[in-house]
Parts: sequence; structure tokens; C-alpha cells
Amino acid sequence: MGRFLPRGPRQGEHDCATLVDRWTAPGRSAKGPSMQLADIARALGCELRAVILPRDAPPVRLPALLAPHPYLAFIGAIELFHPPVRGTAPGVHPAAVIGDGTTLGPGTSIGPHAVVGRNVTIGRDAVLHPNVTIYDRVRIGDGFTAHAGVVVREGVEIGDRVTLHAGVVLGSDGFGYLPLPDGNRKIPHIGTVVIEDDVEIGANATIDRAALGATVVGRGSKLDNLVMVGHGCRIGPGCLLAGQVGLGGGTVLGARGMMGGQAGAAGHVTVGDGAQIAAQTGIHRAIPARAQYSGSPAIEGGVWRRVTAAFPRLPELFRRVRRLEQRMGVSPDEPGDE
Repeated sequence: MGRFLPRGPRQGEHDCATLVDRWTAPGRSAKGPSMQLADIARALGCELRAVILPRDAPPVRLPALLAPHPYLAFIGAIELFHPPVRGTAPGVHPAAVIGDGTTLGPGTSIGPHAVVGRNVTIGRDAVLHPNVTIYDRVRIGDGFTAHAGVVVREGVEIGDRVTLHAGVVLGSDGFGYLPLPDGNRKIPHIGTVVIEDDVEIGANATIDRAALGATVVGRGSKLDNLVMVGHGCRIGPGCLLAGQVGLGGGTVLGARGMMGGQAGAAGHVTVGDGAQIAAQTGIHRAIPARAQYSGSPAIEGGVWRRVTAAFPRLPELFRRVRRLEQRMGVSPDEPGDE
């Protein structure tokens, strides 16, 4: 994997601009690693100034940073050259509305047309971008960032260093109704949502409040755009949920679980610690810890791969079975010998 600092296009300044993540590993090409780097430079139309390589990489003819984890080192380089930009100065914009009894920590910035309700507590160095709405009695820790259009409903609790991208909604009523002969009776949802430290939630994701107790997103978990978390779910620490994942009410996802895009859980099921759920998998029962599951309904990953490999051959298999039945004089409608 090569990470370069190509020459800036105009001023000749160095910029951390290009990541090549499909470069053949050193030693796999007859040309050798130096030749591969030159090929990549020509393809990108840039001049390589430095690379980040694994510690055991062969020598190359340009400055190289040897790192035990090159991708992690590349992230550090990006953060060094492009530190996070706050975007707004501390203070409350004149067009913002702040309710009675609300406490804002030092260094907090409230953008135009943001609304913060009554008896809210917000920690230091928070940033609320335009049109953010915080309902009453919300508690927010330090280093909070809410991008435009975020809505945090009443009584929600948010930890330190949490980032909510545009359009996130925390604390809407869960989808709970009691079917009756004369219609569907709404079940009150008087619980809350708890977002622990270092969580990041992507654009337009929604996390519903519990009927009783709390819907919880564990420390360090990351949720992609359009993720939907139902009422009373508990997401463990360090989980990764890709776009359009949907968790039915009461689902429990263990620590460091991973779910691919559009995967879903039917509700009130438990997914064990470290389980990996492939994209578009439909979970209808408990998944053991550290297991890999795919398909809908979900089956063990190795079985799923064999099933999908066999699926295109099913028409030919049926034809072969019919020919065998004809040779044996067995009607397709007759039961075979047990």
C-alpha cells in the first residue's frame, strides 16, 4: 500500500492528497517496488515525494516512512496536513434561541436559527451548526458537534466527543402500536436514548427512544448514513453499522459487532460480541459471538457461500433429476422410496 505526498499543482507545495489502496504488495511484481511506484506516479500525473510503507518493505528510491500500520500512519498524516476545522467561532448567534435554565460550557458555539430548549446542559467546546434543535432536559458532554438539521428530543443523554451529522434524529417515539378491532392504539414511549462517548452517527440516521428504560449506543460505535435503530435496542461498544442497517426494537448487538449495508434484525434478537453480518442479511434469530452470517434468512457465512455457488446450477440439477426419474420410470409426482 503506498501513500504519497504529491507536489502541489500551483505553488509547488506538498499536500497529502492521494491515496492508492490497490497497489500490488512489494515483491509480487517482477518489476519490483520502485518500478511500481513510478508506474503509479505516471498514472496519477504527479511527482512522488514520499511514501508510507510497511516496516518490512524492500528499499525504494525516495523518502519512505516505515510504519507498523501504514494505513493508520496515513490517517495521521491526513490529520497533520488537514487538522479539523471548527467552522464557527465560540458564542451564540443572534438568531439562535436559548431556553431558560440552560447551561452552555466554555467555548461552545451556537449557529444561526439553532434552538436549545429549557434546562439543557451542554459541555465545553460544543458546536451546534445552523438549524439544530435541542429539546428540553437534554444532557450533552464536552466536544459535541451537531451538523445542520440535527434534532435531539427531550431527555436524551449524550456523552463526550459525539458527532451527529446532518439530519440525525435522536429520541423520536418508537414504532409501537397495539392492534385493536377499532384501530391501532399507540404505546407511549417514555424512555430515552443514551449515546455514549466517542460515537459518530451519519447523516439522516434515526435512533428511537425506548418505551421504558433507554435505547443505548455504546462507546466508540460508528453508525453510517440512514441507519435506523428501533426502540429499546442496545448497541455495544466499538460497533460499526453501515448505511441503511435497520434494527427492530429490542435488538442487542454485542461489543465490536459489524453489520454491512442494508442488513436488518427482526427485533428482540441478540447478536453476539464480535459477530460480522454481511450486507443485506436478514437476522431472525440469535447470532453467536464472533460468527459470520450472510443471506436472508441469515445463515452461517460458509454455508451461505456454498449455497450461492450452487444456486446458478439448480436448473441443470433439476433437469438431471428429471432424466434420472424418467430412466427409473418414476413419476415426478410420486413419492420416492424412503
